[in-house]
Amino acid sequence: MAAPMIPPPHAPAFLAAHGWGDAQILPLAGDASFRRYFRVVDGGRHAVLMDAPPPHENPRPFIAVAEYLCGLGLNAPTILARDLDRGLLLIEDFGDVRMRETVDEHLHREADYYAGVTDLLVHLHAQPAMDGLRVHGIEQWLDEVMLFTDWYCPALEIEVDRDAFRAAWETALLPIEKDALPRVTVLRDFHAENIMLVEGKQGAEHFGLLDFQDALIGHPAYDLASVLEDARRDVTPAIETAMLARYQAATGRNIESAYWALAGQRNARILGVFVRLWKRDGKPGYRQFQPRMWGLLERDLAHPALAPVRRWFDENVPADKRAKAWT
Repeated sequence: MAAPMIPPPHAPAFLAAHGWGDAQILPLAGDASFRRYFRVVDGGRHAVLMDAPPPHENPRPFIAVAEYLCGLGLNAPTILARDLDRGLLLIEDFGDVRMRETVDEHLHREADYYAGVTDLLVHLHAQPAMDGLRVHGIEQWLDEVMLFTDWYCPALEIEVDRDAFRAAWETALLPIEKDALPRVTVLRDFHAENIMLVEGKQGAEHFGLLDFQDALIGHPAYDLASVLEDARRDVTPAIETAMLARYQAATGRNIESAYWALAGQRNARILGVFVRLWKRDGKPGYRQFQPRMWGLLERDLAHPALAPVRRWFDENVPADKRAKAWT
């Protein structure tokens, strides 16, 4: 079940020990994990308290990736205080202006915002990948995508050929695994609700990055697919096409087939993840995103790179068990 938004009992002592003893602790957000966030307000000062309770969560990866990103001139939160034994971090507060709502309110600037985050990825991918991260390659891609057969299909009482599903994905993804493109730092949950627009910052630093603790070393197409095929908002298809072209022109890397294949892999995985969050973790709100996820996946399946996967879906998942099942 979703954790209640009540500060952990040891939070006041932690804040007092770091000069925030008189601060208010206000609920801010929870997410799909055990992490919770609170805004800490003390007069004109404000910060964010991250509660990442062990053994379920470990804040060390967040700290390491934040420091790596800041070292590249990108805008990750500064760590103000930490208690790693209790899983508490006090971090820089980027405010309340998220990219998602801003773009929705100013659709005439949608291309500008997505050009900015595409250029951010171009910059990130020009740097050496972060040391010490696990590799995100074909074995992980195949294990992740099986969440569709293991969670989505049972929820809708669909009997499917699980082995053929994995084999179809392996056929589609093996050329991506074997391509010659350099592997890069993949933030992995890079989308408009995890990108803040930080007042007073310019260029790449205008975009405040969040929720990157699961970063891996992987394919350069992955994060671009994550932000352009967003589970939570509709990106105009023409802008998606333009940003893919913008990335390729800036980097000289042909990621066309990898983009559609990894977008499809990600979207099929997320269909399973959202059902797992509902069935196992008591978070039914994620069901609202399923029709959008199906729309994205159907577009991905139309690409020749995913032809074997498209055949599997045509043979195993009836139309009334796709988007219509969630409306």
